Amino acid sequence: MITNPPSSHQNKQWSPDSWRNFPIRQNPIYNNAKELQEVEAELASYPPLVFAGEARNLKERFKEASKGRAFLLQGGDCAEGFSQFNGINIRDMFKVIIQMGAILTFAGSCPIVKVGRLAGQFAKPRSSDTEVIDGIELPSYRGDMINGIEFDPLSRTPDPKRMLRAYHQSAATLNLIRAFAQGGMADLNEVHRWNLSFVKNNDFGKKYEELADRITQTLGFMKACGINTENTPILKETEFYTSHEALLLNYEEKLVRQDSLSGDWYGCSAHMLWIGERTRGLQEAHLEFLRGVKNPVGVKIGPNVTKGDIMGICNLLNPENEEGRLNLIVRMGADIIDEKFPKLLKSLKGEGREILWSSDPMHGNTIKASSGYKTRVFDSVLSEVKSFFEIHKAEGSHAGGVHLEMTGQDVTECVGGSQEITEAGLGCNYNTQCDPRLNATQAIELAFLIADILKNRKISK
Repeated sequence: MITNPPSSHQNKQWSPDSWRNFPIRQNPIYNNAKELQEVEAELASYPPLVFAGEARNLKERFKEASKGRAFLLQGGDCAEGFSQFNGINIRDMFKVIIQMGAILTFAGSCPIVKVGRLAGQFAKPRSSDTEVIDGIELPSYRGDMINGIEFDPLSRTPDPKRMLRAYHQSAATLNLIRAFAQGGMADLNEVHRWNLSFVKNNDFGKKYEELADRITQTLGFMKACGINTENTPILKETEFYTSHEALLLNYEEKLVRQDSLSGDWYGCSAHMLWIGERTRGLQEAHLEFLRGVKNPVGVKIGPNVTKGDIMGICNLLNPENEEGRLNLIVRMGADIIDEKFPKLLKSLKGEGREILWSSDPMHGNTIKASSGYKTRVFDSVLSEVKSFFEIHKAEGSHAGGVHLEMTGQDVTECVGGSQEITEAGLGCNYNTQCDPRLNATQAIELAFLIADILKNRKISK
Protein backbone atom coordinates (compact mmCIF):
# COMPACT_ATOMS: atom_id res chain seq x y z
CA MET A 1 0.00 0.00 0.00
CA ILE A 2 1.36 3.40 -1.00
CA THR A 3 1.68 5.78 1.96
CA ASN A 4 3.59 8.73 0.48
CA PRO A 5 2.23 12.27 1.02
CA PRO A 6 -0.61 12.92 -1.43
CA SER A 7 0.80 16.09 -2.94
CA SER A 8 0.50 14.72 -6.49
CA HIS A 9 -3.29 14.95 -6.11
CA GLN A 10 -3.60 18.19 -4.20
CA ASN A 11 -1.34 20.15 -6.55
CA LYS A 12 -3.49 19.35 -9.60
CA GLN A 13 -6.95 20.48 -10.61
CA TRP A 14 -9.58 17.77 -10.40
CA SER A 15 -11.81 16.77 -13.30
CA PRO A 16 -14.01 13.69 -13.79
CA ASP A 17 -11.26 12.11 -15.92
CA SER A 18 -8.18 13.23 -13.95
CA TRP A 19 -7.94 9.73 -12.44
CA ARG A 20 -6.62 8.57 -15.81
CA ASN A 21 -3.31 10.31 -15.03
CA PHE A 22 -2.67 8.11 -11.97
CA PRO A 23 -1.62 4.50 -11.44
CA ILE A 24 -4.62 2.22 -11.10
CA ARG A 25 -5.20 -1.22 -9.64
CA GLN A 26 -7.95 -3.77 -10.24
CA ASN A 27 -8.75 -2.27 -13.64
CA PRO A 28 -9.79 -4.56 -16.52
CA ILE A 29 -7.96 -4.47 -19.84
CA TYR A 30 -10.36 -4.00 -22.74
CA ASN A 31 -9.16 -5.33 -26.08
CA ASN A 32 -11.28 -3.03 -28.22
CA ALA A 33 -10.46 0.62 -27.43
CA LYS A 34 -12.94 1.96 -30.00
CA GLU A 35 -15.81 -0.04 -28.55
CA LEU A 36 -14.89 1.13 -25.04
CA GLN A 37 -14.99 4.77 -26.18
CA GLU A 38 -18.38 4.26 -27.81
CA VAL A 39 -19.81 2.73 -24.64
CA GLU A 40 -18.38 5.52 -22.49
CA ALA A 41 -19.91 8.14 -24.81
CA GLU A 42 -23.29 6.42 -24.60
CA LEU A 43 -23.12 6.27 -20.80
CA ALA A 44 -22.28 9.97 -20.66
CA SER A 45 -25.49 10.73 -22.55
CA TYR A 46 -27.71 8.81 -20.10
CA PRO A 47 -29.66 10.49 -17.27
CA PRO A 48 -28.15 10.39 -13.78
CA LEU A 49 -29.31 7.53 -11.57
CA VAL A 50 -29.45 9.69 -8.43
CA PHE A 51 -29.54 13.42 -7.76
CA ALA A 52 -27.20 15.77 -5.96
CA GLY A 53 -29.86 16.78 -3.44
CA GLU A 54 -30.33 13.16 -2.39
CA ALA A 55 -26.58 12.76 -1.84
CA ARG A 56 -26.55 15.94 0.25
CA ASN A 57 -29.40 14.56 2.36
CA LEU A 58 -27.44 11.38 2.99
CA LYS A 59 -24.43 13.44 4.04
CA GLU A 60 -26.63 15.06 6.70
CA ARG A 61 -27.71 11.61 7.91
CA PHE A 62 -24.06 10.53 8.08
CA LYS A 63 -23.31 13.61 10.16
CA GLU A 64 -25.90 12.51 12.73
CA ALA A 65 -24.55 8.95 12.77
CA SER A 66 -21.00 10.19 13.33
CA LYS A 67 -22.23 12.02 16.44
CA GLY A 68 -24.05 8.98 17.84
CA ARG A 69 -27.48 10.49 17.14
CA ALA A 70 -28.29 8.01 14.35
CA PHE A 71 -26.97 4.64 13.17
CA LEU A 72 -25.94 3.52 9.69
CA LEU A 73 -27.29 0.20 8.43
CA GLN A 74 -25.60 -0.58 5.12
CA GLY A 75 -26.18 -3.95 3.52
CA GLY A 76 -26.82 -5.93 0.40
CA ASP A 77 -25.35 -8.36 -2.08
CA CYS A 78 -21.66 -9.09 -2.30
CA ALA A 79 -22.07 -8.63 -6.04
CA GLU A 80 -25.25 -8.12 -8.03
CA GLY A 81 -25.69 -10.37 -11.03
CA PHE A 82 -27.47 -10.14 -14.34
CA SER A 83 -28.93 -13.66 -14.20
CA GLN A 84 -30.47 -13.26 -10.72
CA PHE A 85 -32.12 -9.93 -11.48
CA ASN A 86 -35.83 -9.96 -10.68
CA GLY A 87 -38.40 -8.06 -8.67
CA ILE A 88 -38.74 -10.70 -5.96
CA ASN A 89 -35.06 -10.58 -5.05
CA ILE A 90 -35.14 -6.77 -4.90
CA ARG A 91 -38.31 -6.83 -2.80
CA ASP A 92 -36.91 -9.34 -0.33
CA MET A 93 -33.66 -7.42 0.06
CA PHE A 94 -35.63 -4.24 0.71
CA LYS A 95 -37.89 -6.00 3.21
CA VAL A 96 -35.11 -7.50 5.27
CA ILE A 97 -33.28 -4.14 5.49
CA ILE A 98 -36.53 -2.45 6.54
CA GLN A 99 -37.10 -5.17 9.14
CA MET A 100 -33.59 -4.71 10.51
CA GLY A 101 -34.13 -0.95 10.57
CA ALA A 102 -37.34 -1.35 12.60
CA ILE A 103 -35.58 -3.60 15.11
CA LEU A 104 -32.67 -1.19 15.53
CA THR A 105 -34.89 1.90 15.69
CA PHE A 106 -37.08 0.42 18.41
CA ALA A 107 -34.10 -0.66 20.51
CA GLY A 108 -31.83 2.32 20.02
CA SER A 109 -34.50 5.02 19.94
CA CYS A 110 -32.53 6.71 17.19
CA PRO A 111 -32.96 7.09 13.41
CA ILE A 112 -31.52 4.29 11.29
CA VAL A 113 -29.89 5.41 8.06
CA LYS A 114 -30.73 2.67 5.54
CA VAL A 115 -28.25 2.29 2.67
CA GLY A 116 -28.39 -0.65 0.27
CA ARG A 117 -25.45 -2.26 -1.49
CA LEU A 118 -27.48 -2.42 -4.68
CA ALA A 119 -28.33 -0.72 -7.98
CA GLY A 120 -24.66 -0.63 -8.94
CA GLN A 121 -22.71 -3.28 -6.99
CA PHE A 122 -21.57 -5.14 -10.10
CA ALA A 123 -17.75 -5.01 -9.90
CA LYS A 124 -15.48 -6.85 -7.48
CA PRO A 125 -11.75 -6.60 -6.73
CA ARG A 126 -9.84 -9.87 -6.90
CA SER A 127 -6.68 -11.11 -5.23
CA SER A 128 -5.33 -12.49 -8.52
CA ASP A 129 -5.68 -11.34 -12.12
CA THR A 130 -6.12 -14.91 -13.32
CA GLU A 131 -7.73 -18.14 -12.20
CA VAL A 132 -6.58 -21.71 -12.96
CA ILE A 133 -8.99 -24.66 -13.19
CA ASP A 134 -7.88 -28.08 -14.42
CA GLY A 135 -4.69 -26.57 -15.78
CA ILE A 136 -6.49 -23.88 -17.77
CA GLU A 137 -5.68 -20.25 -16.89
CA LEU A 138 -8.21 -17.50 -17.63
CA PRO A 139 -8.84 -13.94 -16.36
CA SER A 140 -10.52 -13.84 -12.95
CA TYR A 141 -14.21 -13.06 -12.72
CA ARG A 142 -14.53 -9.38 -11.75
CA GLY A 143 -18.29 -8.97 -11.59
CA ASP A 144 -21.00 -8.95 -14.23
CA MET A 145 -20.27 -5.35 -15.17
CA ILE A 146 -16.87 -6.48 -16.45
CA ASN A 147 -16.97 -10.15 -17.47
CA GLY A 148 -18.93 -13.37 -17.03
CA ILE A 149 -18.67 -15.93 -14.24
CA GLU A 150 -18.66 -18.88 -16.66
CA PHE A 151 -15.17 -20.36 -17.01
CA ASP A 152 -14.52 -20.01 -20.74
CA PRO A 153 -12.39 -17.55 -22.74
CA LEU A 154 -15.32 -15.59 -24.20
CA SER A 155 -17.10 -15.07 -20.88
CA ARG A 156 -13.94 -14.07 -19.05
CA THR A 157 -12.93 -11.48 -21.66
CA PRO A 158 -13.83 -7.98 -20.36
CA ASP A 159 -16.70 -6.55 -22.41
CA PRO A 160 -17.44 -2.79 -22.18
CA LYS A 161 -21.07 -3.29 -23.29
CA ARG A 162 -21.70 -4.89 -19.90
CA MET A 163 -21.54 -1.38 -18.41
CA LEU A 164 -24.67 -0.45 -20.36
CA ARG A 165 -26.55 -3.46 -19.03
CA ALA A 166 -25.40 -2.63 -15.49
CA TYR A 167 -26.71 0.92 -15.89
CA HIS A 168 -30.13 -0.22 -17.10
CA GLN A 169 -30.45 -2.84 -14.37
CA SER A 170 -29.47 -0.23 -11.78
CA ALA A 171 -32.11 2.16 -13.11
CA ALA A 172 -34.80 -0.52 -12.93
CA THR A 173 -33.72 -1.51 -9.40
CA LEU A 174 -33.79 2.11 -8.24
CA ASN A 175 -37.22 2.61 -9.75
CA LEU A 176 -38.63 -0.34 -7.78
CA ILE A 177 -36.84 0.62 -4.56
CA ARG A 178 -38.25 4.16 -4.72
CA ALA A 179 -41.72 2.71 -5.27
CA PHE A 180 -41.33 0.42 -2.25
CA ALA A 181 -39.96 3.21 -0.04
CA GLN A 182 -42.68 5.73 -0.91
CA GLY A 183 -45.58 3.55 -2.04
CA GLY A 184 -46.64 1.79 1.14
CA MET A 185 -44.33 -1.18 1.66
CA ALA A 186 -42.50 0.77 4.37
CA ASP A 187 -45.78 1.52 6.19
CA LEU A 188 -45.30 0.71 9.88
CA ASN A 189 -48.85 -0.64 9.93
CA GLU A 190 -47.61 -3.47 7.66
CA VAL A 191 -44.83 -4.65 9.98
CA HIS A 192 -46.30 -8.14 10.38
CA ARG A 193 -46.34 -8.65 6.63
CA TRP A 194 -42.66 -7.80 6.40
CA ASN A 195 -41.77 -11.11 8.04
CA LEU A 196 -40.49 -13.34 5.25
CA SER A 197 -42.11 -16.77 5.29
CA PHE A 198 -38.93 -18.71 6.10
CA VAL A 199 -38.08 -16.34 8.97
CA LYS A 200 -41.39 -16.80 10.79
CA ASN A 201 -40.80 -20.29 12.07
CA ASN A 202 -37.71 -19.75 14.20
CA ASP A 203 -36.89 -18.05 17.50
CA PHE A 204 -35.84 -14.73 15.97
CA GLY A 205 -38.81 -14.69 13.62
CA LYS A 206 -41.05 -15.07 16.67
CA LYS A 207 -39.08 -12.34 18.44
CA TYR A 208 -39.69 -10.10 15.46
CA GLU A 209 -43.44 -10.83 15.64
CA GLU A 210 -43.41 -9.77 19.30
CA LEU A 211 -41.69 -6.52 18.30
CA ALA A 212 -44.26 -6.01 15.55
CA ASP A 213 -47.05 -6.42 18.10
CA ARG A 214 -45.49 -3.73 20.28
CA ILE A 215 -45.14 -1.37 17.30
CA THR A 216 -48.78 -2.00 16.38
CA GLN A 217 -49.88 -1.19 19.93
CA THR A 218 -47.85 2.02 19.86
CA LEU A 219 -49.39 3.02 16.53
CA GLY A 220 -52.84 2.35 17.98
CA PHE A 221 -52.10 4.73 20.85
CA MET A 222 -50.78 7.37 18.43
CA LYS A 223 -53.86 7.01 16.24
CA ALA A 224 -56.08 7.58 19.25
CA CYS A 225 -54.11 10.78 19.83
CA GLY A 226 -54.78 11.91 16.25
CA ILE A 227 -51.44 10.88 14.70
CA ASN A 228 -51.87 8.55 11.73
CA THR A 229 -50.47 7.74 8.29
CA GLU A 230 -52.78 10.26 6.64
CA ASN A 231 -51.48 13.29 8.51
CA THR A 232 -47.98 11.94 9.27
CA PRO A 233 -46.42 10.54 6.06
CA ILE A 234 -43.24 9.45 7.83
CA LEU A 235 -45.21 6.55 9.31
CA LYS A 236 -45.73 5.01 5.87
CA GLU A 237 -42.60 6.09 4.01
CA THR A 238 -38.88 5.68 4.53
CA GLU A 239 -35.63 7.11 3.24
CA PHE A 240 -33.58 4.50 1.40
CA TYR A 241 -30.24 5.22 -0.23
CA THR A 242 -27.97 3.26 -2.57
CA SER A 243 -24.24 2.62 -2.56
CA HIS A 244 -21.59 0.53 -4.26
CA GLU A 245 -17.85 0.18 -4.56
CA ALA A 246 -16.52 2.69 -7.10
CA LEU A 247 -14.20 0.16 -8.68
CA LEU A 248 -14.69 0.49 -12.44
CA LEU A 249 -13.81 4.15 -12.97
CA ASN A 250 -14.62 4.07 -16.70
CA TYR A 251 -18.25 3.64 -15.60
CA GLU A 252 -18.15 6.03 -12.64
CA GLU A 253 -16.57 8.87 -14.63
CA LYS A 254 -19.34 8.87 -17.22
CA LEU A 255 -22.04 9.21 -14.56
CA VAL A 256 -20.49 12.26 -12.91
CA ARG A 257 -22.71 15.32 -13.26
CA GLN A 258 -22.31 18.97 -12.27
CA ASP A 259 -25.02 20.14 -9.92
CA SER A 260 -26.91 23.11 -11.38
CA LEU A 261 -27.51 24.63 -7.93
CA SER A 262 -24.06 24.46 -6.34
CA GLY A 263 -21.79 23.93 -9.33
CA ASP A 264 -20.23 20.96 -7.51
CA TRP A 265 -19.56 17.60 -9.12
CA TYR A 266 -21.43 14.51 -7.92
CA GLY A 267 -21.05 10.85 -8.73
CA CYS A 268 -24.59 10.13 -9.89
CA SER A 269 -24.33 6.34 -10.07
CA ALA A 270 -25.23 6.07 -6.35
CA HIS A 271 -25.85 8.24 -3.29
CA MET A 272 -22.69 6.92 -1.60
CA LEU A 273 -19.54 5.53 -3.18
CA TRP A 274 -16.73 3.70 -1.45
CA ILE A 275 -13.36 2.23 -2.35
CA GLY A 276 -11.83 -0.92 -0.97
CA GLU A 277 -8.72 -1.96 0.89
CA ARG A 278 -7.01 -2.95 -2.36
CA THR A 279 -7.56 0.38 -4.16
CA ARG A 280 -6.97 3.01 -1.47
CA GLY A 281 -3.36 3.83 -2.42
CA LEU A 282 -2.73 7.49 -1.67
CA GLN A 283 -1.04 8.14 -5.00
CA GLU A 284 -3.51 6.14 -7.06
CA ALA A 285 -6.51 6.63 -9.31
CA HIS A 286 -9.40 5.64 -7.07
CA LEU A 287 -8.66 8.20 -4.38
CA GLU A 288 -8.10 10.79 -7.11
CA PHE A 289 -11.57 10.11 -8.47
CA LEU A 290 -13.35 10.18 -5.10
CA ARG A 291 -11.70 13.39 -3.94
CA GLY A 292 -13.56 15.43 -6.55
CA VAL A 293 -17.14 14.20 -6.10
CA LYS A 294 -19.19 15.73 -3.30
CA ASN A 295 -21.12 12.60 -2.32
CA PRO A 296 -20.58 11.05 1.08
CA VAL A 297 -17.75 8.58 0.45
CA GLY A 298 -16.30 5.57 2.20
CA VAL A 299 -12.96 3.79 2.42
CA LYS A 300 -12.44 0.23 3.67
CA ILE A 301 -9.51 -0.11 6.09
CA GLY A 302 -7.92 -3.39 7.15
CA PRO A 303 -5.57 -4.48 9.95
CA ASN A 304 -2.43 -3.09 8.32
CA VAL A 305 -3.67 0.48 8.02
CA THR A 306 -1.51 3.14 9.69
CA LYS A 307 -2.24 6.54 11.15
CA GLY A 308 -0.37 7.99 8.18
CA ASP A 309 -2.73 6.20 5.80
CA ILE A 310 -5.78 7.58 7.61
CA MET A 311 -4.41 11.11 7.72
CA GLY A 312 -3.60 10.91 4.01
CA ILE A 313 -7.12 9.69 3.23
CA CYS A 314 -8.61 12.49 5.33
CA ASN A 315 -6.42 15.13 3.68
CA LEU A 316 -7.44 13.95 0.23
CA LEU A 317 -11.11 13.13 0.65
CA ASN A 318 -12.08 15.59 3.36
CA PRO A 319 -9.60 18.49 3.39
CA GLU A 320 -12.23 20.85 4.80
CA ASN A 321 -13.05 18.37 7.61
CA GLU A 322 -16.73 18.38 6.67
CA GLU A 323 -19.10 16.45 8.94
CA GLY A 324 -20.78 13.51 7.23
CA ARG A 325 -18.40 13.43 4.27
CA LEU A 326 -16.09 10.52 5.14
CA ASN A 327 -17.04 7.03 6.29
CA LEU A 328 -14.16 4.75 7.34
CA ILE A 329 -15.30 1.13 7.18
CA VAL A 330 -13.26 -1.10 9.49
CA ARG A 331 -12.66 -4.68 8.24
CA MET A 332 -10.04 -6.31 10.42
CA GLY A 333 -11.34 -9.70 11.55
CA ALA A 334 -12.61 -10.92 14.91
CA ASP A 335 -9.18 -12.25 15.92
CA ILE A 336 -7.31 -9.04 15.09
CA ILE A 337 -9.57 -6.06 15.80
CA ASP A 338 -8.94 -6.04 19.58
CA GLU A 339 -5.21 -5.80 18.99
CA LYS A 340 -5.10 -3.34 16.09
CA PHE A 341 -8.10 -1.01 16.24
CA PRO A 342 -7.73 0.49 19.77
CA LYS A 343 -4.19 1.70 18.97
CA LEU A 344 -5.35 3.26 15.70
CA LEU A 345 -8.35 4.97 17.27
CA LYS A 346 -6.28 6.28 20.16
CA SER A 347 -3.64 7.68 17.80
CA LEU A 348 -6.29 9.66 15.90
CA LYS A 349 -8.13 11.03 18.92
CA GLY A 350 -6.22 14.30 19.10
CA GLU A 351 -6.39 15.03 15.38
CA GLY A 352 -9.96 16.32 15.43
CA ARG A 353 -10.91 14.61 12.17
CA GLU A 354 -14.59 14.24 11.30
CA ILE A 355 -15.07 10.53 10.61
CA LEU A 356 -18.10 8.27 10.56
CA TRP A 357 -16.81 4.91 11.77
CA SER A 358 -18.62 1.75 10.72
CA SER A 359 -17.86 -1.95 11.00
CA ASP A 360 -17.58 -4.41 8.14
CA PRO A 361 -17.49 -7.70 10.09
CA MET A 362 -17.70 -9.81 6.93
CA HIS A 363 -14.48 -9.49 4.93
CA GLY A 364 -12.00 -10.08 7.73
CA ASN A 365 -13.77 -13.30 8.72
CA THR A 366 -13.83 -15.19 5.43
CA ILE A 367 -12.54 -18.76 5.64
CA LYS A 368 -12.47 -21.80 3.39
CA ALA A 369 -14.54 -24.74 4.60
CA SER A 370 -13.30 -28.31 4.31
CA SER A 371 -15.91 -28.77 1.58
CA GLY A 372 -14.12 -26.11 -0.50
CA TYR A 373 -16.76 -23.39 -0.11
CA LYS A 374 -15.77 -19.91 1.03
CA THR A 375 -17.79 -19.12 4.14
CA ARG A 376 -18.05 -16.93 7.22
CA VAL A 377 -18.80 -18.00 10.77
CA PHE A 378 -21.76 -16.13 12.27
CA ASP A 379 -20.18 -16.02 15.73
CA SER A 380 -17.05 -14.38 14.28
CA VAL A 381 -19.18 -11.74 12.54
CA LEU A 382 -20.99 -10.99 15.80
CA SER A 383 -17.73 -11.00 17.76
CA GLU A 384 -16.17 -8.34 15.53
CA VAL A 385 -19.27 -6.13 15.81
CA LYS A 386 -19.21 -6.41 19.61
CA SER A 387 -15.51 -5.56 19.74
CA PHE A 388 -16.07 -2.59 17.46
CA PHE A 389 -18.66 -1.14 19.85
CA GLU A 390 -16.61 -1.91 22.96
CA ILE A 391 -13.47 -0.28 21.56
CA HIS A 392 -15.34 2.91 20.63
CA LYS A 393 -16.94 3.03 24.08
CA ALA A 394 -13.53 2.66 25.74
CA GLU A 395 -12.06 5.45 23.61
CA GLY A 396 -15.03 7.80 24.03
CA SER A 397 -15.94 7.79 20.33
CA HIS A 398 -19.01 6.67 18.40
CA ALA A 399 -19.61 3.35 16.69
CA GLY A 400 -21.63 4.77 13.82
CA GLY A 401 -22.81 1.81 11.76
CA VAL A 402 -22.44 -1.64 10.22
CA HIS A 403 -21.70 -2.69 6.65
CA LEU A 404 -22.98 -6.19 5.81
CA GLU A 405 -23.01 -8.56 2.87
CA MET A 406 -26.46 -10.12 3.07
CA THR A 407 -29.47 -11.21 1.07
CA GLY A 408 -33.21 -11.52 1.53
CA GLN A 409 -33.01 -15.10 0.24
CA ASP A 410 -32.82 -18.34 2.25
CA VAL A 411 -29.26 -19.18 1.22
CA THR A 412 -26.74 -21.36 3.07
CA GLU A 413 -23.47 -19.48 2.69
CA CYS A 414 -22.47 -18.52 6.27
CA VAL A 415 -22.24 -21.18 8.99
CA GLY A 416 -23.83 -20.90 12.42
CA GLY A 417 -26.62 -18.72 13.73
CA SER A 418 -29.93 -19.94 15.09
CA GLN A 419 -30.40 -22.15 12.02
CA GLU A 420 -27.16 -23.94 12.95
CA ILE A 421 -25.96 -24.11 9.36
CA THR A 422 -22.95 -26.43 9.21
CA GLU A 423 -20.07 -26.68 6.78
CA ALA A 424 -21.67 -29.86 5.46
CA GLY A 425 -24.87 -27.93 4.80
CA LEU A 426 -23.30 -25.10 2.79
CA GLY A 427 -24.07 -26.83 -0.49
CA CYS A 428 -27.83 -26.87 0.13
CA ASN A 429 -28.34 -23.39 -1.34
CA TYR A 430 -24.95 -21.76 -1.93
CA ASN A 431 -25.85 -19.18 -4.56
CA THR A 432 -23.55 -16.16 -4.27
CA GLN A 433 -21.89 -14.46 -7.24
CA CYS A 434 -18.71 -14.04 -5.22
CA ASP A 435 -18.47 -13.99 -1.41
CA PRO A 436 -20.73 -15.64 1.22
CA ARG A 437 -23.67 -13.58 2.52
CA LEU A 438 -25.81 -13.67 5.62
CA ASN A 439 -29.26 -15.00 4.77
CA ALA A 440 -32.41 -13.20 5.89
CA THR A 441 -32.73 -15.18 9.14
CA GLN A 442 -29.10 -14.55 10.08
CA ALA A 443 -29.46 -10.86 9.21
CA ILE A 444 -32.54 -10.51 11.44
CA GLU A 445 -30.74 -12.38 14.21
CA LEU A 446 -27.73 -10.07 13.93
CA ALA A 447 -30.04 -7.04 14.01
CA PHE A 448 -31.51 -8.17 17.34
CA LEU A 449 -28.05 -8.73 18.78
CA ILE A 450 -26.88 -5.28 17.61
CA ALA A 451 -30.14 -3.85 18.98
CA ASP A 452 -29.18 -5.10 22.45
CA ILE A 453 -25.86 -3.26 22.12
CA LEU A 454 -27.61 -0.06 21.01
CA LYS A 455 -30.06 -0.38 23.89
CA ASN A 456 -27.23 -0.63 26.40
CA ARG A 457 -25.49 2.33 24.76
CA LYS A 458 -28.69 4.37 25.15
CA ILE A 459 -29.03 3.41 28.81
CA SER A 460 -25.42 4.28 29.63
CA LYS A 461 -25.69 7.80 28.19
